[in-house]
Amino acid sequence: MSAVFDSPSFDGHETVSYAHCPETGLKSIIAIHSTALGPAAGGCRMRLYDREDEALTDVLRLSRGMTYKNAMAELPLGGGKAVVIGDPAKDKTDRFLESLGSAVDRLGGQYWIAEDMGIGPEDMAHVARRTRFVAGLTKGRAASGDPSPVTAEGVFRGLKIAVKHKLQRPSVKGLTVAIQGIGHVGYGLARLLHEAGASPVVSDVNEATLKSAVAEFGADVVDPDAIYDVDADVFAPCAAGAILNAGTIPRLKVPVVAGAANNQLDVPQSGELLKQRDILYAPDYVINGGGIINVAAEISGNYEPAWVREKLDRLMQTLDAVFTEAARQNLPPSEVADRIARQRIEEARLRKAG
Repeated sequence: MSAVFDSPSFDGHETVSYAHCPETGLKSIIAIHSTALGPAAGGCRMRLYDREDEALTDVLRLSRGMTYKNAMAELPLGGGKAVVIGDPAKDKTDRFLESLGSAVDRLGGQYWIAEDMGIGPEDMAHVARRTRFVAGLTKGRAASGDPSPVTAEGVFRGLKIAVKHKLQRPSVKGLTVAIQGIGHVGYGLARLLHEAGASPVVSDVNEATLKSAVAEFGADVVDPDAIYDVDADVFAPCAAGAILNAGTIPRLKVPVVAGAANNQLDVPQSGELLKQRDILYAPDYVINGGGIINVAAEISGNYEPAWVREKLDRLMQTLDAVFTEAARQNLPPSEVADRIARQRIEEARLRKAG
């Protein structure tokens, strides 16, 4: 276990649980960063990792991000995440997913699982056969289905707020937006931008999805690595994390970065690098909080669309306030958001202890 405590991504996590099922081939890590605000909640990501330590780093960073995300969205939930090591196109079976459900259930409600990269609502249905601590279901009393459309809506609205702050423009009409990754959220964002009169430039490794984006939105396509060099108004990372770093930030030709990906900054100092380049960065765990708001409504057992809309409205007001405060103090927005999130978490921890 020393690999956990020695990891640079370890941040006082409460629980890190490894799960293995030799019969199904499941290899999973579930990390609970904090339950100060409530039971931990966060999606499950399935992908091939080259090494186990990469999976550990991912789950530690993602779970911490969920704590901050839930704090900024003012939800009664802590932060947790699951990663599954495997190829989602080949390794998932009904029994494989059920064994994942058993791993979640053994945590006794400390962690609620939902879908993320490589895992969809149909997978959650199989997970739910072994545990009740599941959200993102399509059937059930409070089921709401795939939360990615709500995430995409929040990112679109947050992107417009960033554009207003940085470019003093009331809309995205006529703007060029470079979107890195057009999975469920990225594709939804591309659609909303197209409908609002913006021109998307997209990159992805999925050729079929790229062809659909060209046909539906008239999108321009560039190679995955070339997306950093696109001359655009906004760069929208909607794929993997840690893509804003000392190697990529100098290549950006945009005044705004606003996207759906989690953990976009490789290290906190990269927020300052963006500021030095006069690029306005929308903190990822603020702008992409729509999905977890939707999940929180489902976890409550009484899904109310009006509550989701109200919470999303409030989150956008929070993002606007982060930009305003960052400008007032001449600080990176990421630093301001971190400070607010930490304060809310510490206040909750003290109330819980006291």
